[in-house]
Amino acid sequence: MGGSEAGRTAVEALHRVVASLPGAEERPGQDEMSYEIAQALASGRSIIVQAGTGTGKSLGYLVPAILSGKRTVVATATKTLQDQLSRNDLPLLAASLGRDFSWAVVKGRSNYVCLQRLHELRDKSGQLEFEEMGASTKREIDSIIEWAATTSSGDIEELPRTPSERARLAVTVGSDECPGRTKCPSGEKCFAERARSEAENADVIVANLHLYGIHVASGGAILPEHQVVIFDEVHQLESVMSDTTGVELRGGRFSACSGAVRRVIADSTSAARLETAGESFSLSLNPWTGQRLTNPLPTSVSGHLAKARLELNAVLEELRGVKTDNEAVNQRRLRAQSQCERLAEQIDLALGMFEGYVAYVDGTAARLTLHIKPLHVGPVLKAGVWSSHSAVLTSATVPMSLPDRVGLDPESTGQLSVSSPFDYERNSLLYCSPSFPDRNAPGFQAFVHDELEALITAAGGRTLALFTSNAALNAAAAALRERVPFPILTPADHGRQRLIELFMADEHSCIFASSGFFQGVDLPGRTLSLVVLDKLPFPRPDEPLLEARREAVGRDKAFQAIDLPLCATALAQAAGRLVRTTEDRGVVAVLDRRLATMNYRWTLLNTLPPMSRTRSRDEVETFLRDITAVR
Repeated sequence: MGGSEAGRTAVEALHRVVASLPGAEERPGQDEMSYEIAQALASGRSIIVQAGTGTGKSLGYLVPAILSGKRTVVATATKTLQDQLSRNDLPLLAASLGRDFSWAVVKGRSNYVCLQRLHELRDKSGQLEFEEMGASTKREIDSIIEWAATTSSGDIEELPRTPSERARLAVTVGSDECPGRTKCPSGEKCFAERARSEAENADVIVANLHLYGIHVASGGAILPEHQVVIFDEVHQLESVMSDTTGVELRGGRFSACSGAVRRVIADSTSAARLETAGESFSLSLNPWTGQRLTNPLPTSVSGHLAKARLELNAVLEELRGVKTDNEAVNQRRLRAQSQCERLAEQIDLALGMFEGYVAYVDGTAARLTLHIKPLHVGPVLKAGVWSSHSAVLTSATVPMSLPDRVGLDPESTGQLSVSSPFDYERNSLLYCSPSFPDRNAPGFQAFVHDELEALITAAGGRTLALFTSNAALNAAAAALRERVPFPILTPADHGRQRLIELFMADEHSCIFASSGFFQGVDLPGRTLSLVVLDKLPFPRPDEPLLEARREAVGRDKAFQAIDLPLCATALAQAAGRLVRTTEDRGVVAVLDRRLATMNYRWTLLNTLPPMSRTRSRDEVETFLRDITAVR
């Protein structure tokens, strides 16, 4: 099928699907997206699609991908989006597309309950471990054991209640621990293995960016062979690939291995030495906090890593010497052995030369981490993805420098920008003024608090206030709790999901949060009428990996090539929290005068939705009072 014919076929099929929806409404942007993606896939090319909020991009890329007849992996940014695709969009297409196809969802191993762990806990084979748990954790585990007998997926997300972290860790195993299907007596029934088996025969495989990154890092060993990959929320691709194709080492990993060994050999001296070696390694990172390390690693660090590596050899030898007829003990031995072997592999990589990678240390004194990440992910993606797959890269916000940052050839890669169908100009305001005080002025914090008080009062709560530092977040939360009568919710008080639940349940509440809420949060309706940013979200100037990338492109080009695109993407994502449906109305307030005064402001403004703009707080307060009035 030729490109144009494939495009027309995709749009016709999309119209059939949309017609089956209640209140069906065709969207020209969604049509254009499907048409261009179908053409690209028919010709074996890749395409980048910026699709504004409300475009309906999931159906826009799924329809042409399924019709192409090519096995497709959809790699989403979040597990929530994975669940949306598998529970809503794909069943809809199965019922209305007129094309038979199958799909499967694959998540990381720790997202599924481990039947072997449940067997051990049920039979109290891990008696000491079980007895050390509190009564509430034991009750949680008992309920999970009951649920596991009824579930077909074993996916933790399907539990009636979100388990505590202690219970979750007790009933799951990570990929580093699992000895594999052939070595586990529960391997044939394993939920994670079943998901992978279903994926082997599926036409569409729904994964997430993190798992796909591990797939690339493993040389293609995690997911089945496929011809097409779709990266949804592609603005996160570079960051996730940096994380998954590198090395992370921290003292806690040595403690975890030591604990796993002690569950097999309670009085293991080699486990004690390993834990001590891990503590020494962690202490050796202290002088390098927030800094880059040399290549190869400085001897003050590599010496402790080498010592820990020798202790791992001793631990592994001790584990291999354990002989038992007790299958539960044997499984704990295999899990401990697997965990130690994975750690040994990471240490070997860290101790070797890592040309093209950047080593640095970050974290708090109690949790320092050695990172070794690629300076550029482009070569990794070119070798593992672009050279052998057609790709669709899509998001509501596509970074300006994306092709260069991820190693795509802009000459051979299609690019499309599709506007949102929402009426931003009528339904939203962007508020910023050159008269705001400079962000470094002594009175800036007081100004932010005054603005928040006035705006939140006018909106009747209904606010998502986003801060570029935790210090600013905490100060604002403390001040505004004294100045407005509305609930102020922060991540210090509740977990992310609970914050969202409380916010949606009380439309007068406010969330004060930091970078974690700039994206991936969906708060539709009247409950959110105001988004406030205290400052433009430029990346930290001292972040080691970005420092190295700035040096690589040259200091004279770094701001335009790295800092400005990152800020523009974060700003657009934050503003995108406001309008999520055709009925949503509200204000985005940026309390940083640079958005109104600096030459680069047009680059930032052009990435935002086409909102009406104002410098007048009076106009903003009137608008907020009007849209939030009881109707």
